[in-house]
Amino acid sequence: MDAVDRSREQPDPDGVAAVPALARLLESVVEAERDVSPRPLSVSQLRAVVALDRHDGVNLRQLAEQLGSTPPLVSRLCDRLEAVGFLERLPSARSRRELTLRLSDRGRAYLQDLRSRRRDRVQALLAKMSPAGRTALAAGLREYRALAEAAGDLPDLHP
Repeated sequence: MDAVDRSREQPDPDGVAAVPALARLLESVVEAERDVSPRPLSVSQLRAVVALDRHDGVNLRQLAEQLGSTPPLVSRLCDRLEAVGFLERLPSARSRRELTLRLSDRGRAYLQDLRSRRRDRVQALLAKMSPAGRTALAAGLREYRALAEAAGDLPDLHP
């Protein structure tokens, strides 16, 4: 085993040097959680399912705005979700030319199961952490969330 000479390393009392590693760690946690799904959806499909869960009865244009996409792309995405039975397109009460998009019971059950699996997995890992580690993690995540909310930069983290 080679010895590591740390005498040349700069002190990092604020942990700034750890930021890239922390960002990679958070990305890997999110990616690992996607694998919990019994029938994995693409990131775009999962974002659409979550958006529809939160904003039931939107039209295609509204969903496209929420996803930061275009109606033609979201229409194809909805075609795929409808094909697997996760989405229903219903006539709009406001306009005969519009359709209302809703999650089907199957789509809601999928999302509920996914959230439950993720929660169980996170709780199992948290239970293995030391109490001090859990406390530090909770404090750091509260601070991160507050800063992200203040910046209007909070991503959709609970699919």
